[in-house]
Amino acid sequence: MSDEKSLGDDLNDMLGDAKEGAKKAAEKAEEFGKEAKEKAKEFAEEAKESAKEFSSNAKQAYNEATSGAENKKLITGILAILLGWLGIHKFILGYNTEGIILLVLGVLGFFTCGITSSISGIIGIIEGIIYLTKTDKEFHNTYQVGKKSWF
Repeated sequence: MSDEKSLGDDLNDMLGDAKEGAKKAAEKAEEFGKEAKEKAKEFAEEAKESAKEFSSNAKQAYNEATSGAENKKLITGILAILLGWLGIHKFILGYNTEGIILLVLGVLGFFTCGITSSISGIIGIIEGIIYLTKTDKEFHNTYQVGKKSWF
């Protein structure tokens, strides 16, 4: 009987040890879970910061790329209306061939009693109005990025 009691005590001790081991493992798992949550929060915050920084840099780059669009739009629109017969607005936009065509038409007006100058002047007025009525983004995308040279 004492062997049975001793065996029962041993089993109870082993069961107690197993319970303690399970509790310790559960505590370790809980600690690990808490650490994982903290690391995940830190990672999420870093990701948010990186996304904000990227967004800010992207906006800044876009604004820098298009900041000249408003100034070019205003300058080219006014010059197209006032001096469109000389094609100066085309040179500002980087359309050298079209600028030369308008310049030649404008200068030929001295020999054609102003007929060709009038044609290039009308083209300039139309283009100037078109330039000034477009939004900055449309102007930038159409004439500076898209390189649309006429109207």
